[in-house]
Amino acid sequence: MEKGKSEKVAPFIRPTFLLFHFFHSFPFNLFMRVVLQRVSRAEVLVDDKIVGKIGPGILVLLGVSDEDSEKEAIYLLEKTLNLRIFEDAAAKMNLSLLDIKGELLVVSQFTLYGDARKGRRPSFIKAAAPEKANKLYEFFVVEARKQIGRVETGRFQAMMKVELLGDGPVTILLDSEKLF
Repeated sequence: MEKGKSEKVAPFIRPTFLLFHFFHSFPFNLFMRVVLQRVSRAEVLVDDKIVGKIGPGILVLLGVSDEDSEKEAIYLLEKTLNLRIFEDAAAKMNLSLLDIKGELLVVSQFTLYGDARKGRRPSFIKAAAPEKANKLYEFFVVEARKQIGRVETGRFQAMMKVELLGDGPVTILLDSEKLF
């Protein structure tokens, strides 16, 4: 090639195209997900009876996919417990749930794996089967109880009403593959 002239690159192999293609062809919904909400209080009701209730802390909506294992659960639990989303004396988000000795309410939510890209009804095909999801949900809760004074839960596979008083509001999305 002559000096000063650049070789033309076909559009289908440009780096930007490759990144676009990678992210848009990547299997959707393969990794454990949580939605964290900083709350002043939260509770879960089943059949109009409170089954879990916390004061200041974090409400965790936990979604489990078919590909998840205890490794992903541990990663997300550690991230949840240590994420600095509580205000310090200077009103800066510098404190974690562990720092403030906050409480945790964990609710299983397979609808975090709703894929609504096609049609009008979400598909939940990527959500883990109930047996696997419950096993990892229970594992997450047991591990959390080893580190926090108060961990409450919803009831797996029950129709639940979740009431919360958000603090901030502060809502954080996490997944085990760090896509967001």
